[in-house]
Amino acid sequence: MKIAIFSRKANPGIVALVNKLRTRGVPLAVYGTDFTSWEDLPADTELFLSLGGDGTFLRSLTFVRDRGIPVAGINFGRLGFLTTARADDSDSWLDDLLAGRFAVEERGLLTIECDELPEGFYPYALNEISLQRSGARMPAIHVSVDGRDLPTYWADGLVVATPTGSTAYALSVGGPVIFPTSDAMVLAPIAPHNLNVRPLVIPFSSTVELRFESRDGEALLAVDNRPVRVSDRVRIVIRRGGYGLRYVELSDNNFIQALRDKLLWGEDRRNSQ
Repeated sequence: MKIAIFSRKANPGIVALVNKLRTRGVPLAVYGTDFTSWEDLPADTELFLSLGGDGTFLRSLTFVRDRGIPVAGINFGRLGFLTTARADDSDSWLDDLLAGRFAVEERGLLTIECDELPEGFYPYALNEISLQRSGARMPAIHVSVDGRDLPTYWADGLVVATPTGSTAYALSVGGPVIFPTSDAMVLAPIAPHNLNVRPLVIPFSSTVELRFESRDGEALLAVDNRPVRVSDRVRIVIRRGGYGLRYVELSDNNFIQALRDKLLWGEDRRNSQ
């Protein structure tokens, strides 16, 4: 099994893991040495290891793209909600990966169309696409779902999230938690300026169109954690991507366990009595 290794920092723990894999005779392609972009990622790569936190995992999507390579996240960061295992755990997770003892779950993506995206910009997101103010003035955000207009959002911004992204930015602005394999996405306003606006769950098959008006003349558009400044009244179209990301899940690191361990879901002192 040939494994591609991606990390944004070469800390001692990551170097030790790479050396451990080499000692076991695992064929490796290491970022910065053997590949530097999606174009030179080796064609025979069978597993992509993301070494870091959730930001590193999101960046991994820009390398594997539509090639269907399973991605496993190893947490060298802080929360690491998307990651499969922690680097400081025993080597059991490594043994399971090398032996193929893992499940692969298809995670849906969002794709975006906007005339103001820079040339070569990768227009897919695993977590969310967000539009938010770039200055002090609140924008008016006009939204349509499958050609039907919603009431205008007067808010600091709007998050359009996948099921995977429901536990990320969308959750922090009051959105619901959705199982990652669900056929849905979330529209969640950021700091809405009225009390009768709530997050909305819509079918994953929907087409969402956004336009905004702002006296600042621009807003910040972010595709996962990749930002772009866009101008007033630009047309933004968001829909489900034509392919997904193949997410590696070990037997002891399922979604419910991640909710409990990393987001402290249902934490209550009475549950331990």
